[in-house]
Amino acid sequence: MKQRKAWKVVREVIDEADIVVEVVDARDPIGTRNRKLERLTQEKGKPLLIVMNKADLVPKEWAEEYKRKSEIPVVFISARERKGTGILRRELKKLAKPLLDEKEKVKVALIGYPNVGKSTIINTLKGKRAVGTAPIPGYTRGKHLIRLSKRIWLLDSPGVVPIDDFDELVIKGGFPADKIEEPVKPALKLISRILETRREAITEKFGIEAKSEEEILRRIGERRGLIKAGGEVDLEETARWLLREWQTGRFTLFGKEEEKNRDFVWDFKEILDGVEKELLLDPRRVLWRFEDKLWEKLDGQKRAGIREIEGVTVGIATGFKKCDSAVKFLEELTGKSVLASECFGKKWKGVIAILD
Repeated sequence: MKQRKAWKVVREVIDEADIVVEVVDARDPIGTRNRKLERLTQEKGKPLLIVMNKADLVPKEWAEEYKRKSEIPVVFISARERKGTGILRRELKKLAKPLLDEKEKVKVALIGYPNVGKSTIINTLKGKRAVGTAPIPGYTRGKHLIRLSKRIWLLDSPGVVPIDDFDELVIKGGFPADKIEEPVKPALKLISRILETRREAITEKFGIEAKSEEEILRRIGERRGLIKAGGEVDLEETARWLLREWQTGRFTLFGKEEEKNRDFVWDFKEILDGVEKELLLDPRRVLWRFEDKLWEKLDGQKRAGIREIEGVTVGIATGFKKCDSAVKFLEELTGKSVLASECFGKKWKGVIAILD
């Protein structure tokens, strides 16, 4: 019933508008475009424009290629950085021009999923804080018109596309990854979407070359050291970790340049197996137990290994010139904070850390 009511509101917004702008997150166009919305708009004969917000977070070459292939006009902007809004204004004026012969006032509606930036775009186009913005899905105050130019007005209304199924709700961050009872299905759906949109993201983030979604998830678990007793990958914990990385923005289709260019290799599986077997959750004890093997890794090559053990993360990193750099590296890699650490090495440094 909730879904039906939400779509009823979307239909009312489409009916009231003369031009429909679908706001999409440029980092996840497949996941944040809605074909039903586009079909409803086209069936009503309304001009449709796709606005890809947060375009500052994707490469320009990729954006141009996506725009060239789209069957619907696309404008890339960054409302937060106030980039591309001039192009958006010109495109709206172009779409409005043939309508102004018959209408005194052309109304433009911004519609899209929660949190894609609809209110921020309205604020930017207006030039001052015209509507409230908040990180709450579907938050838009009231329903009124906002003047964009003498004859073009923005319709400030709750044009929020409902999220139709639970997997999509999870992928879009509407349900915490840590509380999902069955996380594997949405994780596989997310991987499938990434493969369809930009499969290089998997290789860049994890160094994995795999064909199937299941194989990729398993390989990620191996890389993360999420292993159950008996040596099998814990697929559920791996799925939760992947969804958490996506929800928090630590993993996107286009990683930050420093993450792409970070040169390190995954290592220390044998040591981490021993740590888990002997339940060594004190960095000093790990160093005493595996000191010889750890010092062998101090050759200037950056290496890292992590393992979830008894509710905390054990991390090892070597090949750094400063201990603080190794600690920061492990925190960035895991998205967690170091509780305790032990540094070792001379010219090249290594760190053993417990993170949570």
